[in-house]
Amino acid sequence: MKKGILILAGVIAFAFTSCKENAAEKVKEENVASAAERDAKEANFPVMTFAEVEHDFGTINEGDVVEHKFSFTNTGKSPLVIVSAKGSCGCTVPEWPKQPVAPGATGEMLVKFNSNGKPNAQTKTVTIVANTEKGKETIKIKALVTPKANPAAGAPAAH
Repeated sequence: MKKGILILAGVIAFAFTSCKENAAEKVKEENVASAAERDAKEANFPVMTFAEVEHDFGTINEGDVVEHKFSFTNTGKSPLVIVSAKGSCGCTVPEWPKQPVAPGATGEMLVKFNSNGKPNAQTKTVTIVANTEKGKETIKIKALVTPKANPAAGAPAAH
């Protein structure tokens, strides 16, 4: 048993002492240049810069369908491609440009909100999947929805 432990300790000691080569000396100059070029290309992501990332519709009535256009500019160095956009629930529907947005160009994302069945304070998020560095961007809408009036119990219905 002691011999096994001594042999194992010797093997471990040999492994640690044999790896004393300087790893920096093994790096080839052409690899450094190609890595720098690759990293420079990766820094050329499109950037989706919104004029506003949140819109408050204020107080609306239950059943109202409201919409807002979010303006954005591609402030990056390559074309912006929006792959998809999805609301946090079915009551929030976004529409986005299907063509790439060139660097420096602007675009709009239309967000429609159907308040039917959504009384009280509402906050909805639209998640945008695009070729930005993060890959996902988000915008929000808010509204205070006034509930529909319920007829008083026992009162005759209006004709």
